[in-house]
Amino acid sequence: MLSAYSPVPTLAVKDLAAARSFYEETLGFDSGREEAGGIVYTAGSGQFLVYESSYAGTNKATAMAFEAPDGDFDTEVQNLRDKGVEFQTFDMEGIEWDGDVATFGQARASGSTTPTATSSASARR
Repeated sequence: MLSAYSPVPTLAVKDLAAARSFYEETLGFDSGREEAGGIVYTAGSGQFLVYESSYAGTNKATAMAFEAPDGDFDTEVQNLRDKGVEFQTFDMEGIEWDGDVATFGQARASGSTTPTATSSASARR
């Protein structure tokens, strides 16, 4: 059954070279291995694939999120701000905003659109 396997988020980008720069230099991922026309990165115990596609940027929903431990969330968000990442806000019932950090129930999150047209989020529970 598929439920026995780890999922691999697959993220379409407009420009693979720009994506490599963003994921490695801005976000700090180790240089990924090139495979199947894209780059596979390791994150925690999982992996994700970044590949070039003319369909990149057509999904307006969150494509990938990272769950940061309670004590690391604010530091991670600030580190991204320091590197020029801009976070988005939006209207949605049940969300309260403190600047660009959303709170809903016991969770907090911030989200951005990468220069490579992929929407991602950092979350804390």
